[in-house]
Formats: sequence, C-alpha cells, structure tokens
Amino acid sequence: MTTNLPDEFGRFGDFGGRYVPETLMTAVEELDRAYEAAKADPAFHVELQAMLAEFAGRPTPLYFAENLTNKLGGAKIYLKREDLAHTGAHKINNAVGQGLLTKRLGKPRVIAETGAGQHGVATATICAHLGLDCVVYMGEVDMARQAPNVFRMRLLGAEVVPVTSGSRTLKDAINEAMRDWVTNVATTHYLIGSVMGPHPYPAMVRDFQSVIGREARAQMLEREGRLPDYAIACVGGGSNAIGLFHEFLDDASVRLLGVEAAGRGIASGEHSATLSAGTPGVLHGSYSYVLQDAAGQIQEAHSISAGLDYPGVGPEHSYLKASERARYESITDDEALEAFQLLCHSEGIIPALESSHAVAYAVKLAPQLSKDEIVLVNLSGRGDKDLETVAKALGERV
Repeated sequence: MTTNLPDEFGRFGDFGGRYVPETLMTAVEELDRAYEAAKADPAFHVELQAMLAEFAGRPTPLYFAENLTNKLGGAKIYLKREDLAHTGAHKINNAVGQGLLTKRLGKPRVIAETGAGQHGVATATICAHLGLDCVVYMGEVDMARQAPNVFRMRLLGAEVVPVTSGSRTLKDAINEAMRDWVTNVATTHYLIGSVMGPHPYPAMVRDFQSVIGREARAQMLEREGRLPDYAIACVGGGSNAIGLFHEFLDDASVRLLGVEAAGRGIASGEHSATLSAGTPGVLHGSYSYVLQDAAGQIQEAHSISAGLDYPGVGPEHSYLKASERARYESITDDEALEAFQLLCHSEGIIPALESSHAVAYAVKLAPQLSKDEIVLVNLSGRGDKDLETVAKALGERV
C-alpha cells in the first residue's frame, strides 16, 4: 500500500482527477501551487500547528470506553474524541488549514457548503478569526434539521444561503457553491469540507485531517503499547475516516473499516451507501463511486444524519475499496439511533448521528472479538446539533 498518492494528475489509482469547467481550472491550479508552496514552507507548519493547539484545542483525547466495553463483553473500545475539538467536530482541522491558505492566496472571501452544519460552523469560525467574508450554502432540508448550527453560523458573521433546488441537501449545496465560485473566482476561495472535489482538494483535506490518525497512533502506542486491531469511522464524503486511516495505511495489522449510511435499508433505495451500492462516475469534480441510475443521473441519497446524506464519496476511499486495503460496511438509521442512545447511557457521551454509525458497527463487531483485541472508533463529532432530529425519531419533543 502506498501512502504518497495521488499522482501528479490527482489520481488515486483509477479515481480522482480534475473535472471542472475551464473557468475554474485557473483557480484549482492556483490552489495546487499555493498548497505545494505552503507544504514546503516551515513557517506555514508552525502557524498551522500553533492554531491547531491554541485555537482548535488539539490534541484531542483518546478515551477508553470501559463501560461500553464491559457491557458488550468483547474487544476493548477506544474513542478518538474529535467531538471535543473546537466547534464540536473534526471539521475545524481542515477549516484552519484552508483558512490559512486563503490568506496566502490573498483572497478576501470564502464560500463553503455544509450538510450537518459542522463544516459551515467551522468555516464561519475560522473566517471570523482571520477576518474573511464568509458565505455558506446549505440545503433547506438540512437547515430545518440543523437549525442550531444555522444560528451559530449567523452569530459568527456568516451569510447562510438556503438552497431550494433538487433534494435541498448537501449535494445541492455543493452545486450552488460551485456556481458561486465560477462567478467570483478572482476574489473567492471555495473551502471544501470533505475529501472530494477536483485535485488538489482530496489530498489537501486528507492532509489537514490526518492529524487525527497521527495523534491516535501515538496515543494508542502510549496507552496500550501497540496499534489497534481495527480502526473504524463513518463515511459520507469521507474526511474524518481518511483522517484516521491515513496514518495506518502501511500497518497491515490494522484493519480499516468505513461505515456508510444504509438509511432505511439498502434494498429500499433510500440510503447513502455509495461504496456499497454505487458505481464509478463523475460528481463534483472527481471520478469516484457515486449513486447513479442506468443513464448516469445522480440519485438522491438518504440518511437520518445530514452529514452522511451525500450520493458520492472521496476518490481515495474508492481506491482503498478497489485495492481492498479498507472495507466498507453500512448501518441503518435505526441502528445508528440505538448506538446514539447506548453511548449516551453507557459513557455519558452524546455523539453526532454521523459518528453513531461508526459506534453502531463497533457495537456489532466488538462482541465477536477476544478481550485482548482493540477497536478504535473515530468519534467525529458531538450530538448537540442532532437532539431535535433524535427526539423526533423517538417520538419526543425538545
């Protein structure tokens, strides 16, 4: 397994690339040059590490979920607590990095897309901190189910633009952000929130998120004296998962498990399990697995978790699937809800619904393993934003 992909064409094996209109080619090439220069500049790394420590609150803890482990009666379960990062999710890692790049580019305006709202909040946060104008595109459906995050973004000074086209969720928010970028490319940086889009975004976002895996690896070695047997993370676009997986790619003993949203069941057609049920195609600037019909039209995705409600996935995940370095499973809405409640009751931790998919798979897996095995779960975010959705699903009122 090689960890130095993508190649010079932005390809992870057969996947990735740069599929954008000619009007955006200059912008992505400019970003590519700026990012390569930043990677070679020690001053950039010093500034990035300082902001991650002092502003984002890194390192996040590695937490042994002892009560959950004892309840399940199998492998030890550890949680990488990205829910404790500033703004409540892993999204801040990438927002800090791209925010600093925007300053290097000399662009005064940032646009972003968001589904669950966490990337929008992280982007609004870093823009407020760095003095950048911020516009966030968000589907109307997601705005309704993530109203607290909409208010947070507006408090931070961002303009939140409702997207009323299509399914009115994350896919459509990305479409509108792309249209804005084409119109305002000279003054605007598009701060993409996941490991998708045209090169260099999949690699760049991965690099900014790989701090998760670097920390977890070192923390696991310090705590247990060895690496975990399994590393598990939820996958929508795939940034938190690739952030965890990247540091372990060359460790054959660590099995990598991505968990997609099976929604109401894959057989129902109402799901977001792109790698499990999709086929290769082009979406939002790169070639990867997508949910599409026989004519190549993108299909609507569904998940109870707004952050997983996306009909595509980052190209590196497609490569990891094709190379069999990672395995991808799926968890239904109901299973995620059960895991959400189980972690609340057993550990006093309220997870994001996205993260609950990873927890749910760990709950299935751990009892099948011996007590000397270790399962590492990336708890990508906290569940404050999901309380109304969960209450509605459980027949309660907030």
